[in-house]
Amino acid sequence: MTKGAHTVDIRIQGSEVITGRSLGESCGIVALAESVPVGYRLIQSLRIIQHRGQESAGISISTGKSLKNYRGMGLVNEVFSGVKIEKDIGMGIGHIRYSTAGSSTIENAQPLFANIGKYQIAMGHNGEIVNAIQLKRSLESKGYSFATNSDTEVIMKLLSIELSKTDDPILSMKSAFKKLVGAYSLNIMINQRVFVARDPNGIRPLVVGTTEFGYCAASESVVFDQLNGKVIRDVKPGEIVEIKKNEIDSFMYNEGARTAHCMFEYVYFARPDSVLDTRSVFETRMELGRILARESPVEDGDCVVAVPDSARTHAQGYAEESGIPLTEGLIKNRYVDRTFIMPEQTGRENELDIKLNPIKQLIDGKKVILIDDSIIRGNTTRKIVRLLKKYGAKEVHLRIACPPVRYPCYLGIDMKTKDQFIAANRSIKEINTKLGADSLSYISLEGLIEATHQGREKLCLGCLTGKYPVKVANH
Repeated sequence: MTKGAHTVDIRIQGSEVITGRSLGESCGIVALAESVPVGYRLIQSLRIIQHRGQESAGISISTGKSLKNYRGMGLVNEVFSGVKIEKDIGMGIGHIRYSTAGSSTIENAQPLFANIGKYQIAMGHNGEIVNAIQLKRSLESKGYSFATNSDTEVIMKLLSIELSKTDDPILSMKSAFKKLVGAYSLNIMINQRVFVARDPNGIRPLVVGTTEFGYCAASESVVFDQLNGKVIRDVKPGEIVEIKKNEIDSFMYNEGARTAHCMFEYVYFARPDSVLDTRSVFETRMELGRILARESPVEDGDCVVAVPDSARTHAQGYAEESGIPLTEGLIKNRYVDRTFIMPEQTGRENELDIKLNPIKQLIDGKKVILIDDSIIRGNTTRKIVRLLKKYGAKEVHLRIACPPVRYPCYLGIDMKTKDQFIAANRSIKEINTKLGADSLSYISLEGLIEATHQGREKLCLGCLTGKYPVKVANH
């Protein structure tokens, strides 16, 4: 590391290294170029999109001469609690992580940092590179070594090699990215310049816009709301954008690929107050609920109950369309993490015991329509059905705002084997037998596509159909 480079790795006391998780969320990235110091504004931005990753957090900021890097395991407020962020110049990037490629360790926390000749590089990544293993093996055969098992380091290594050839960051990124297959939204600092880039299919979200002090890029539009800014547009598939204090510059490196936005962003991942690729997430989820009510009504249902918090908007749409009242039948302990991020099934089920509690007076003797955004394993769903019946629900009718997930995702969600999915190789009737509900219906694929307003040809539906927008070697 050259003189002036500063990396602080903060290990949160009590955090554990966790590997082998079976379902993960997308990561989140932010890039800022402003006329004010950006350290604490990056931290604020990461807290806004904390839902996208809860394993680690980090920022890289410019001093004008070098980069300073801060990263640690845990939530954003844990990582940066008590950490003094110096008032450096107004350029930097931030990242929150949920591992989909590479284990959950401090070494894999991002932004990653590299010191290559006269270049200092920091990089954060949301997505997953399908051909990362092949690229890594090829680089290792040429004598390159790796410090992490993250696919982000593969991208950084490719970029570093190209920089040594061309001495031009834009040409280097164009050349490096053309070797990648998969999903990636990237934020990159090369010395005192800040860039973001989106894969040619636009699988993971990325938007650019203004703040009150400059320009910004982020995984979701809600960042701009909190920074008193305004979204300009989504980053185009196959585009590199340089973020400057007074403007943004665009460089296309790959045009003509089929757009394939991840449908799960609309169903679950993104915050409902975000706008992704010009479509409101809230309106999409409302419409998913409305369509679900039309496709799968429940005669004489007494109340609609959402699995909190992610299914609230779907349930609101269902209730409005059906005319059946929406009831706060399940109360969530908001100080418990999402159960899907627990490392073992026992942990997830134990967490559920303290995470959700029914209000008996609202469900006792009622025919409950239980709305959830999706079902992956089914263990949590089965336990919620039992819980409602234990507290007196006369009937529980499951309605799911996403079609059955039957196939692995190789593009940024950590669900790689079909044995994880309750819907794999089972009929709807067989699934419901395992869940124990009085009835079960999923929204149709056509209904999902209609609600997103994107069109089938602009969505990635791989985990639903087994047909992916890029070639997947192990499928």
